[in-house]
Amino acid sequence: MKQVLQDMAKGGTRLAVAPAPSVGREHLCVHSTVSLISAGTERMLVGFGKASYLEKARQQPEKVKMVLEKIQTDGLMTTIEAVQSKLAQPLQLGYCNVGVVAEVGAGAEGFKVGDRVVSNGPHADVVKVPKNLCARIPDQVDDESASFVVVASIGLQGIRLAQPTLGESFVVTGVGLIGLLTVQLLRAHGCRVLAIDFDESKLALARQYGAATCNPGRDEDPVAAGMAFSRGQGVDGVIITASTKATEPVTHAARMCRKRGRIVLVGVTGLELNRADFYEKELSFQVSCSYGPGRYDPNYEDKGQDYPMGFVRWTEQRNFEAVLDMLASGHLDVKPLITHRFVFDDAPKAYETLTQDKNGLGILLQYTTPVAERTVRSVTLRPETRFNAQRPVLGFIGAGNYASRMLIPAFNAAGAQFHTIVTAGGINGVIHGERAGFAEASTDITAMLGNAAINTVAIVTRHDTHARFVVEAIKAGKNVFVEKPLAVHHAELAEVEAAYTLAHAAGSESSGKTDRGPQLIVGFNRRFSPQVQKMKALLQAIKEPKSFIMTMNAGAIPANHWTQDNAVGGGRIIGEACHFIDLMRFLAGSPIVSIQARRMGDAPGVEITEDKASITLGFGDGSFGTILYLANGAASFPKERVEVFAAGRVLQLDNFRKLKGYGWPGFSKFNLWKQDKGQKACAAAFLRAIEKGTAAIPVNEIFEVARVTIDVAEQLRRQ
Repeated sequence: MKQVLQDMAKGGTRLAVAPAPSVGREHLCVHSTVSLISAGTERMLVGFGKASYLEKARQQPEKVKMVLEKIQTDGLMTTIEAVQSKLAQPLQLGYCNVGVVAEVGAGAEGFKVGDRVVSNGPHADVVKVPKNLCARIPDQVDDESASFVVVASIGLQGIRLAQPTLGESFVVTGVGLIGLLTVQLLRAHGCRVLAIDFDESKLALARQYGAATCNPGRDEDPVAAGMAFSRGQGVDGVIITASTKATEPVTHAARMCRKRGRIVLVGVTGLELNRADFYEKELSFQVSCSYGPGRYDPNYEDKGQDYPMGFVRWTEQRNFEAVLDMLASGHLDVKPLITHRFVFDDAPKAYETLTQDKNGLGILLQYTTPVAERTVRSVTLRPETRFNAQRPVLGFIGAGNYASRMLIPAFNAAGAQFHTIVTAGGINGVIHGERAGFAEASTDITAMLGNAAINTVAIVTRHDTHARFVVEAIKAGKNVFVEKPLAVHHAELAEVEAAYTLAHAAGSESSGKTDRGPQLIVGFNRRFSPQVQKMKALLQAIKEPKSFIMTMNAGAIPANHWTQDNAVGGGRIIGEACHFIDLMRFLAGSPIVSIQARRMGDAPGVEITEDKASITLGFGDGSFGTILYLANGAASFPKERVEVFAAGRVLQLDNFRKLKGYGWPGFSKFNLWKQDKGQKACAAAFLRAIEKGTAAIPVNEIFEVARVTIDVAEQLRRQ
């Protein structure tokens, strides 16, 4: 398939070739016929991509504050690398797609292959979209008209918040694409409409749709126009669909409204509000969220859980359907808004037009790619690549934020041979595969695991898939690196252990040597960091029990984030605190014999309590330690601290940058210029272990830490 990408670092817009996405549960795969470039949103994104670093910082002051806090805690170089990595990830453009359903995932009831649908899919000839973000297109509505549905739904949601009634007077400030659609929808509600904009050509279209107009660029006073339009009473409401840094649209809206008027912000404006303007009239001001209820709710969008109509009449999907009904009935006419048409292969030219022609409104991309070209599941990134079969040849499953920012560069630095990168959507595999030097990008895991040229697999997917993929990879005879956790339930862990034991028994029997079989490692990188290695070396000389205090200032994650879902992410103890359980096990050098855990008690307003917990471990040699995993601290406080007390001596490691020794003969400190949590060393150790036939982490410790971590989480959940 092909897809439009925007380079957010240097500003280029390109058409990338990627493997077709694999359909998932509650999702559809759609072959695109036409998509609409959202003139306002996408022009802004392209402009941001082309801006200098300084200009990008000026446009996002809240992000600058986050960067400064990260510099304080993680150091300058680590922060620079994180920012550059973030900007280096191209953005997938587009959210107004029309096409024909090609595949229907399990649970995506209500759709069938061959249905024409509108969705918020990106500009790509194949899109994978959740069922609740799709709507079937009536026969009376052509594809080009249907491509306006999603942007119209943005305006419709603003109208629903404003609650107009027949005969009311409304102002629409900013009549770009969304504004002109909002004008028509308000007119369909029986409202009188005044359109305000600086562009006379757009105002001419607004007049064509039955609106009165005001052009401040011609010295026409918006407030005076609004008062005159409302016959001196003040307008009933204002919907702001403009995009500007100025605060005048909100100020003018307040001054032209009647007492208890309604103002809804659909676009983007400055928000330096004058209290007196709102106080005296008791005005209501509300910001509209995209297409409607359900937006950004993973249960609705990703899991397909609809809201009952009796309680939430208008959701995202039902707003799509309402706009389609308006198009079918002729109450909404979008044909005059179409200004340009481009075949999809000329998408870069379409974006040149978008940035150069300010009068461009409805810019359409038309898709004519043959089906056979769209549905290829694997694409070549580096032709004629040769691999040394005597060394690890890697296949990667997953290319999310951590995989792309940390693990792939770590394996690259260790000299890994990259064969195939597999992702569900396809495009991320191409983006990160090209950069790292993978030979292929694919969306077919089965084919990758069946490829005899690949002898090693790295699994960096959502936590609930780890155990299943590990088992499949081991059965396929692959060495396995799996990002933590190894499993989220004891039953999954038992399956992994059984597969590993069977594979090693078979390997030993066939080779005649003890313990021959695939290597297995979990990404417990902290034990490989240079400062932890130094701590381990110092502690080797201590023969008496040790005491540990490990503090993780984890930071809050919303309750609806997938990592907080026990079924998907396993919760943050299983997903993250396992790092410190392994680290303490490594430094103690002795088996864990007891656990005692306590979480924060239930309290009003605290939705998640499991990620605010204390975990105390006892070890076979008499050592003990406490892990404080806390998600309720300040972001400006260092994220991780490790302290070891032993034989009248103390080691203190702050954020994997500064290591201090107290009472240690010949050692006082070991500081680094930049944070090093051991990712590169961990990857290198795994590759060396494969070549030497040894274990980078003893497998008994891997299974032990996994069992203990699950036990800790279950203990916390019983409280």
